[in-house]
Amino acid sequence: MGGVWFTPLTVLLLLAITSAVHSCPPSDLAALLAFKSALREPHDGIFNSWTGTNCCHNWFGVSCDKNSRRVADINLRAGTVYTTLEKPHRAGYMTGHISPEICKLTFLSSISITDWQGISGDIPRCISSLSFLRIIDLTGNRISGTLPTDIGRLQQLTLLSVADNLIVGEIPPTLTSLTDLTHLDLRNNRISGPIPQALGNLQVLSRALLSGNQLSGPIPGSISRINRLADLDLSRNQLSGPIPESLGRMGVLSTLKLDMNKLSGRIPESFMSSGISDLNLSHNMLEGNIPDAFGDRSYFTSLDLSYNNLKGPIPKSISSASYIGYLDLSHNHLCGPIPSASLFDHMDASSFAYNDCLCGKPLKAC
Repeated sequence: MGGVWFTPLTVLLLLAITSAVHSCPPSDLAALLAFKSALREPHDGIFNSWTGTNCCHNWFGVSCDKNSRRVADINLRAGTVYTTLEKPHRAGYMTGHISPEICKLTFLSSISITDWQGISGDIPRCISSLSFLRIIDLTGNRISGTLPTDIGRLQQLTLLSVADNLIVGEIPPTLTSLTDLTHLDLRNNRISGPIPQALGNLQVLSRALLSGNQLSGPIPGSISRINRLADLDLSRNQLSGPIPESLGRMGVLSTLKLDMNKLSGRIPESFMSSGISDLNLSHNMLEGNIPDAFGDRSYFTSLDLSYNNLKGPIPKSISSASYIGYLDLSHNHLCGPIPSASLFDHMDASSFAYNDCLCGKPLKAC
């Protein structure tokens, strides 16, 4: 049988059609180029690969859906630009802002633009219209302004991190509508106002990191309804009032950091024999006795109660704790003999210093 012959024009048409099928749509291409034009990265040339019309092929940090060929992910992390062997002492640096044109990439599921130090400006308000977004990670820039007020529209969002920026304003109440959220990181910004009372609606949240802000008001008791929460860090804020007792009855909470706030009242008894292994309540205004509620379920890699107004003796039940790796009871008003326990053999005097009248090893004899 004779072969099938194509004219040169036919071949060119077939190549053009094939290229079009495997290229990203012109609208996505235009949006990416507009996004790029708002940024300046003079050192490492990460945008050098952003050439040609096929943004789905070998564009650094850009990934497309295999079926629709629509742009699905933008992943520009400063640490991934080069290996540590190439430039071990140089951090990435990029300036400019995140253009609202990014919102024209309507199939985006992930935006990660992290650790560039110099990217500034606001988070585009229109980002809340990207209904397929699952990840927003803008950690380590100089982004300012507020969190989008209607961020609760992003019903598929699982990760929100804007840590180490210059974000101001309050946590939007709509954030508590993000019921698929597993990771919330707002650390080291200038966020003020209260923690939303409805934060407990985030039932699958495993990490809530809000430290290093200007949050005020009480710790919402609704947090204890988050059954999967393992890591809660509210340190270095201006939170006040008592610590909810119910936090000590959470099933998987292992890290609780409430240090450097204005919390008052007593230490919840439930904390001493809960599953919390890293507990920091230092630099507050807590008072009363240390709860005499230690037992074999008390396992602390770190227990820091320093710089409070605690009084009375160190409870004898502390000797029955399974493990205490680091202990700091200094700068309180504790008094009486330090219980004899092998738990304390590796601890020095600094763990007990600056109290009213503690005595016994490793301090002076009673």
